[in-house]
Order: sequence, then structure tokens, then C-alpha cells
Amino acid sequence: MRIAIASGKGGTGKTIVATNLAYLLSRNGKRIVYLDCDVEEPNAHLFFDPEEHYREDVSIPVPRVDMEACDLCGKCGDLCEYGAIITVGEKVLTFPQLCHGCGGCSLVCPQKAISEFPRKIGEIIHLSLKENPNLIITYGLLNVGEAMAVPVIKEVKRQPVAANHVIIDSPPGTSCPMIESVKESDFVVLVTE
Repeated sequence: MRIAIASGKGGTGKTIVATNLAYLLSRNGKRIVYLDCDVEEPNAHLFFDPEEHYREDVSIPVPRVDMEACDLCGKCGDLCEYGAIITVGEKVLTFPQLCHGCGGCSLVCPQKAISEFPRKIGEIIHLSLKENPNLIITYGLLNVGEAMAVPVIKEVKRQPVAANHVIIDSPPGTSCPMIESVKESDFVVLVTE
């Protein structure tokens, strides 16, 4: 069962509810995976004494233009809704921080002059507890200054799960990161003041 803990704003006690629920279920012999999807400020691990197992990078693909092959047609810029790639005069400019990693620019390029390379936007940290092997903690950490939490949240939720229950600590609010974290949950518990 996947249970997401959410709130419309920060400071309501969402993480307290989520960590206590995970801990109590794990103490009753259930195998629990705790996913901290508040990737801008993950803090559930502070409530435990975890041991780090490993980290993984989270990247998105961003464009690189081979100017020798490019004919400056501008189709890539016409497609990009975020202005991450534009043709200006005799140059194609890319802005990796604006890119959402959809890959559309490389698909529409008639000269196949656009390739993609990974740009790290965060990481995933895997933890466990010595005194309680039934509780596994995974959290995402968005790089400071990055604006795209959703790809990191997707990677946190994509982690293999061999558990009786998954507890998802959602980010505060009602925007895209919160929606992504509660998506596909069996239940959502809203913590309010």
C-alpha cells in the first residue's frame, strides 16, 4: 500500500505524521519504505539515526548543437516552449537551466545536428537504520538553484520497492511537485492546522 502524506502549506506537521507512521508500522514487523519527496528540503532522515548506503545522480538530457551540421533553420527554437534553445543570426544558443529535457529539439532537427548530454540536477540518497532493518529511507535532494523538482521526485518514486507499505512524504503546497509525489498513491492523508 502506498500512503502519501501531504499538506497545503509548510509547517503543518506533515513530516512528523509521516515519520511516526513509518516507524510504528516498521516496529510491528512490516517492511516499510519511506520516500521523502520534499526534494527542496528533505528532513525526514533527521528524525532517525540512519546509515547511508549509496547515492545516485539525477540528470536530465539537455541539447548540444553541432554548428558544422546545423543549417540554422530554427525549428528547434520554434518547438521549445521554455526558450532553452533559440537561433539568433548565425548562432544557436542553448540555455541548459531552462531546458526541461523533453528531447523535442533533437527530434525536429532535420540535419540531426542536436545531440543530448546529461546535466545533473540532484541526487537520491539511500539510507537504512541499524536498530530497525524493517525501515528503509530514500530521499531526493535537488541541487541548490534548480527549479525542477519533478524529475528528482520521479526518480525517488521509481526506486525498487520490496515492502509491505510505502510512506511518501510530499512537499508542501499544491503545485506540480506535490501532485507528482501523491500520484499513484492508494491513500493521501492531508495534514492541516
